[in-house]
Amino acid sequence: MIIKQTNKPFIVFDLDDTLFQEINFLKSAYRHIELLLKPYLQENLADQMYLEYTKGNNAFKWLLERYKEQLPSNVDLNFLLHEYRTHHPTIELNRDAAMFIKSLQRYSIPLGLITDGRSITQRNKLTALGIQNIFETMVISEEFGSEKPNPANYLHFENLFPSSEFYYFGDNTKKDFIAPLALGWKTICVKNKGENIHNQDLTLLSPETLIINSFEEIAFL
Repeated sequence: MIIKQTNKPFIVFDLDDTLFQEINFLKSAYRHIELLLKPYLQENLADQMYLEYTKGNNAFKWLLERYKEQLPSNVDLNFLLHEYRTHHPTIELNRDAAMFIKSLQRYSIPLGLITDGRSITQRNKLTALGIQNIFETMVISEEFGSEKPNPANYLHFENLFPSSEFYYFGDNTKKDFIAPLALGWKTICVKNKGENIHNQDLTLLSPETLIINSFEEIAFL
């Protein structure tokens, strides 16, 4: 795909599994919880929790059941979920996404973000990735009041930047592309390389949605 600067392009991204691998947020949270529980457990908890996750089990319920005699009473499911959602993660942009963003900034092409999730969780991710200040505007579902595929999340950008040609990059074939396609946006699906948390069914996509393996497939003119 070629993005023409003369058409006043505006690039809107999804976050999780589009710009970085969400599985790395999960691993970061497990390491964070392991450190918190070190005073009580001298176990390699992060690896054990991740193993339970790969088996399809609830890692937190497994942890609480296995170590219920060693853990203090305040360490319960609510405690673990809170730490998971609010910790400051150790994560990185995917290399091709980082290079693509640099190219967009070099061409002074404006950027936006639409992401579902809790405000503190998503904002901590953005800060850890170093991209919290690069967007003209962001739609985070908890703050905005609706989730994808609600058209309002996308119309927010059209209302603020009415003369733009919108491009939307996402990965979730169930919800990411419904509204932008209906609004006439150009939609691009970043193909799962086997690391995404959620399954990706490419047969759900409209023929109008471009599928790419890497952001390196996007050129500028």
